[in-house]
Amino acid sequence: MPPRLTAVLVAEAIGTFLFVFIGAGSVVLGSHLQGGDAGGLVGVALAHGLALAVLISALGPISGGHFNPAVTFGVWITGRIEPVRAGLYVVVQLVGGLLAGLALQAVFNVASWQPVATGTPVVDPAIGVTGAIIVEAILTVVLVLAVFGTAIDPRAPKVGGFAIGLAVTADVLMGGPLTGAAMNPARWFGPAASSGTFADWYVYWIGPLLGAAVAALVYRFALEEQGEPDVTPATPEGT
Repeated sequence: MPPRLTAVLVAEAIGTFLFVFIGAGSVVLGSHLQGGDAGGLVGVALAHGLALAVLISALGPISGGHFNPAVTFGVWITGRIEPVRAGLYVVVQLVGGLLAGLALQAVFNVASWQPVATGTPVVDPAIGVTGAIIVEAILTVVLVLAVFGTAIDPRAPKVGGFAIGLAVTADVLMGGPLTGAAMNPARWFGPAASSGTFADWYVYWIGPLLGAAVAALVYRFALEEQGEPDVTPATPEGT
């Protein structure tokens, strides 16, 4: 691969690994403390949001800081990334998520990670699969709108990953108890594959991809200035 593409893919893999390690790790930590105070839902939400904000700010200039197949899908359907490159992004994101799941199992004992399946998101039976897909889709709309509005649109305020991290934090606060608020197939895949937990797997693909498509198309055709898509920080020039 060309050197620049290699750097881009490494950045995506590292960013996804660290995001999943910290996000899923905050869930495992609650199990590890066995009733101790790990910050509860607020702690889990902040772990996800703060980690993503830092990682997008640090690695966004290299790869765009997707760290999420749903974000890559939204960027692709608006014509800002080539199909082959998008596919490579998704592959390294899934690998990064899987390595994070395995790393958590290396850090924590089985009694800590097994009850929460290494932090794998879970559907609340009270809302069922259909409700879970709807929740994941709507939460992903919030996330992808934040991505387009603060990182992709050339009119975007220069706030790094702060707003995107806040979007994830808010989403986890609302959706965490209902679906785990993954909004990210890689966030689900890493813990799920490492623990062998694949219940309701389609929720964490259909919901985020559907939400990303809706948000990306609405932003592209209803909210942004019309014309050819600009090359933006989500798909850095030369990558």
